[in-house]
Amino acid sequence: MAARKRRPQSPTVVEPPRTVDLTQKNEKAGHRKKLDKQISDEKNIDDKIKHFAPLPLMFTIMICSSFLWVLSYRDMMATGRPVAGTMDEALMVFTKSNEFYDDSRGWKSTGGGLSSIASVTTDANNMGGLFVRKLCGAAGLAVHSQKIVPLLFQPSNAHFVLGHFNPMLYVAALGNISLALLHYSYLPDLEAAGAGDLVKIIMSMLVFEALVMLLYCASATISARKLIGKISVSPDGAKKARSVVNRVVMRTVGIVSGVIAVIAGRDLLCPGQIIPIIPRDDIYLEWTNAFVHSPPPNSPEAEDHSLEAPFYLGDKYVSHVMALHVLITCAFKVTSSFLIRTGFKNEGEIKANMIWKVQSIGDWLILFTFRMFTFAAKSASLDIRWHLMTIGYEAFVLGELAFFVC
Repeated sequence: MAARKRRPQSPTVVEPPRTVDLTQKNEKAGHRKKLDKQISDEKNIDDKIKHFAPLPLMFTIMICSSFLWVLSYRDMMATGRPVAGTMDEALMVFTKSNEFYDDSRGWKSTGGGLSSIASVTTDANNMGGLFVRKLCGAAGLAVHSQKIVPLLFQPSNAHFVLGHFNPMLYVAALGNISLALLHYSYLPDLEAAGAGDLVKIIMSMLVFEALVMLLYCASATISARKLIGKISVSPDGAKKARSVVNRVVMRTVGIVSGVIAVIAGRDLLCPGQIIPIIPRDDIYLEWTNAFVHSPPPNSPEAEDHSLEAPFYLGDKYVSHVMALHVLITCAFKVTSSFLIRTGFKNEGEIKANMIWKVQSIGDWLILFTFRMFTFAAKSASLDIRWHLMTIGYEAFVLGELAFFVC
């Protein structure tokens, strides 16, 4: 066989080693760093500045409102127990709240808690007075939690610089000033009873916190005019900018909180005055001792209790604080329902939602307090089932929209 011819092999081409273009690599690295810095500066840092509340405001509210929150929690869950030393003990004696605190039986003691609520009202146990004190604590928790919760658990779509917190802070500042003025009106009597030191501290915290909130609200209002429209919020095309946020909430709050505000306003401004259109209102005033500490002039109650009324000044003070706390909660709900508008980018829903969440929980606390005194009130011929149904309905509507719909 003939030998196969071998094909000539092509010469191997040796490629030269690749040289790294340091200039191009440095340009890419510099461009990447520039993009990273731009994204970090414009998207993350700037949005965080727009989003979070200022630290001085948060520290102020956490210090002042937390102290007031503890006092309100004491009034609701441990009525009459001193938590701030001798000055708090003097305040408990002035308001006669120490009568409901008993720790002499060890673990069997009531301690002013829920176990101190009796099922039958008598002249000795004074369940009406205990109801006023516990309701004062429940409403106080709703008032002070409204300042703490939105800032501590800030919603992701709420931006402080755009003024989303302004309605809540304005109402809270107005409530603080009102509470401070109420405490100031009782200051001479409190100092005479040796309880003025704690009340002065409370007044100082309320006024200082109100001034800080108003200052930052003003700065947020100025910033919002410059930055409005730069943070995108999903618009709601079905509503106009001047529309209310939710008409169901508006009607519910208008009916329920409107009636509550009338009763609380009477307890604050004209205690002891009977409102004829409210069923069993005279029984309510008698059960809560309003006829004793504030008998209406030229009435049979004035003839019976006018001489002993000055000895019940502490009961009147607690009743006024309770009524003002309830009025402030109504002010939050009315503001979120009637005064806050939808806005061009649906920011009204963001503003109202942070009020609805806290006030829904506050309504449940008030409802719980009413429920615990159902049998005690019934023994005094006071039926509070209508109170339970109306407050429960408002709490349900606010909670459903705040936690599940919006």
